[in-house]
Amino acid sequence: MRLLRTAITRNLLRLGAIIALYILAGIGGSLIPANADWEEPDTGILLYVHDNGIHTGLVLPRENAIADWSDLVRPEHLGDPRRASDHLLFGWGDRGFYLETPTWGDLKASTALAALIGSEGTLLHVDHIGTPRPGENLRPLRVAPEQYRRIASAIRARFALDAEGRSQPIAGYGANDVFYEAHGRYNALRTCNEWTGSVLRDAGVRMGAWTPFNFGVMRWLRSHAVDTD
Repeated sequence: MRLLRTAITRNLLRLGAIIALYILAGIGGSLIPANADWEEPDTGILLYVHDNGIHTGLVLPRENAIADWSDLVRPEHLGDPRRASDHLLFGWGDRGFYLETPTWGDLKASTALAALIGSEGTLLHVDHIGTPRPGENLRPLRVAPEQYRRIASAIRARFALDAEGRSQPIAGYGANDVFYEAHGRYNALRTCNEWTGSVLRDAGVRMGAWTPFNFGVMRWLRSHAVDTD
């Protein structure tokens, strides 16, 4: 029995050390800037970065001169098509986590562990939202048109299309959100927040070099409102 307790204690200590190293690495990666010389332009296209306390996502207009989402994200995909709005909040993550955790009260340790270990099953989560109201959890970001094009293209590339080139919707949590089958492997290195960070990084926006946590994304963004004209 003593040997068993010793083995359990050692394994718990190892697990704790791994978790601590992961958190420290995530903090460190979030503090190291990519595209360090980038500055937000005075004119350009306004988008937003959303943070719900754990997950981050990108808020884009449903349609503008550069990107039109009407071929992939359609009102009839919603529980209530009348809830379709002029701004879309895009998030990407583990399929099991999304579908089995409609609220944080439903979160199970087994679901979180399975997501961190790794899964090929991923989804895009799209919320139709009204006019964005900037604040601590919804931060504005203005980018050049070419950067916006790259951001929109990166999101579009995540949609897993059927044989006829159509997006594949799955019922969301409520009347104004929907899931879509997606490409990509989710794991502890490629989290939902790292996806948000990588989309912005790859577009040339200043962002943490590795952003597995929500705060690693949001720390690089202004928390005050900007002129939306």
